[in-house]
Amino acid sequence: MVNGQLLHGLLHPEMGHVFPPHDPTEDPFKGVCPYHGDCLEGLASGPALEQRWQEKAENLGPDHPAWDLEAKYVAHGIVTQIYILSPQRIILGGGVMEQAHLFPKVRRHVQHILNDYIQTRAILKDIDHYIVPPGLGNRAGVLGAIALAQR
Repeated sequence: MVNGQLLHGLLHPEMGHVFPPHDPTEDPFKGVCPYHGDCLEGLASGPALEQRWQEKAENLGPDHPAWDLEAKYVAHGIVTQIYILSPQRIILGGGVMEQAHLFPKVRRHVQHILNDYIQTRAILKDIDHYIVPPGLGNRAGVLGAIALAQR
């Protein structure tokens, strides 16, 4: 959103198709995106988690190694958006992000990757309020679609 309006250019933004660093020695999984393979969606989506670990994400315990790898990929996607768009807040929703234990990991990875390059209180001191889940929970997408249709 920019000034209360959806950002719209040539087409809708496709932030899930950025390319996080993918080290095949650390993660030999090739990704599930039918277009790119190892873009963010291909490496970090629910279907990617399920195919990589042969288990649905909601069945993986909070201490499973999947979550640190997931947080790293998501953080790289976020950092790309921070550099390009400089958002005032980042809201992460969707099925994978319903894993509340993932947020602290993502925030730590974001701070580590940025390495104090972005000097703002929101990231350095208040990241718990900068990278957040949707206030409407898993109803955000449906309610947002209704709001757009009403416009």
